[in-house]
Amino acid sequence: MEVLKIATAGSVDDGKSTLIGRLLYDTKSLTTDKLEAIEKSSKQKGYDYLDFSLATDGLVAEREQGITIDVAHIYFSTAKKSYIIADTPGHVEYTRNMVTGASTSQVSIILIDARKGVIEQTYRHFFINNLLRVKEVIVAVNKMDLVDYSEEVFNKIKTDFQELNRKSSFKEQNVSYIPLSAINGGNVADRSENMPWYKGQTVLQHLEELQPADVYEKGKARFPVQTVIRPKTEEYHDFRGYAGKLYGNNIKVGDSVTVLPSLTESKVKHIHFFDKQFDEASAGSSITIELENDINVTRGDMIVKSDEIPRIEKDITTTVCWMDSKKLVAGAKYYVQHNTNRVLAKIDNVKNVIATDYSGTTAASQLSINEIGEVTIKLSKPLYFDSYNENKTNGAFILIDVATNTTAGVGFIK
Repeated sequence: MEVLKIATAGSVDDGKSTLIGRLLYDTKSLTTDKLEAIEKSSKQKGYDYLDFSLATDGLVAEREQGITIDVAHIYFSTAKKSYIIADTPGHVEYTRNMVTGASTSQVSIILIDARKGVIEQTYRHFFINNLLRVKEVIVAVNKMDLVDYSEEVFNKIKTDFQELNRKSSFKEQNVSYIPLSAINGGNVADRSENMPWYKGQTVLQHLEELQPADVYEKGKARFPVQTVIRPKTEEYHDFRGYAGKLYGNNIKVGDSVTVLPSLTESKVKHIHFFDKQFDEASAGSSITIELENDINVTRGDMIVKSDEIPRIEKDITTTVCWMDSKKLVAGAKYYVQHNTNRVLAKIDNVKNVIATDYSGTTAASQLSINEIGEVTIKLSKPLYFDSYNENKTNGAFILIDVATNTTAGVGFIK
């Protein structure tokens, strides 16, 4: 079954948790005890409706306690698809958490309170989705019940957001606008009778009809080697396979390939998936590859098609989202973790801080926590990479503090 990864974004009280809870309820994904707890809590609070925000009450409790908020992942399924929702916080101080949640998502739902319209946080949420090249955005204008289901209010917000979209790299057809009332389920899974003027799809209908070709990225085949498989059995005494996950595009038996960084050439002899063999593997598959030549391949190497060699360089220009309380400054040393390859690196220069409201950049010599900026990095040995615009997986990396082993930042190669 297809799996669609969704990131949500919205300011506190925009109804994000209620929307997620409603989706779980309407798809019958809530357990009986969870539903009973929601019913009981809603009655205790004197509500004449079910408070579906309690479906994600772990995250709500974190907010109430004022502690650091992490990304919550929620799982549900329909007859057509399985879904993973990364429920990401919206406050500016949690920018790093939103980047984490959206980094692996193909679709983003950005909530807007119909009473407030497009605000500063909306700009930041959209900017991050643009930066991370999320393929599809749903602008969910929530709480339409509090503005008397006004078509005029919805159209004003849509016009404002379209003006914002012109500053981004998103195409108009990849941004959808849905008016909804999450609290009563209007246009979430079922069409709202209170908004007959809206002729488009509900949130769930839109998610159901998204095709893999619409949201899954295709590019050049990249196979970072995670481990070398050498069975200690007599039957497979001479077996030597390379296990990992295939990104970007398909690879098949007989393809001419090159191993990086050695630039050694070979051909694909066999492709294994558990105990079966296949003539071709698709992007996203976790497989084991056998090569025709018995050559030296280790963890951290990358197997690519010989006519699709990536860039191989020791100096990279990047966009970095900084996640550490210790500021990022020139001269600092970090490990660059790029796929399965880890390289010692030195920060060459912090050029600027990028404003998340599309207003431009500000010259800077350091990045503070939750800031995003342009950074140049020198590496102790070459990386084999693509730009993030060409290949998301092979153009992204994390920075790891050499002293504490803390994940200090995430970067996107230009």
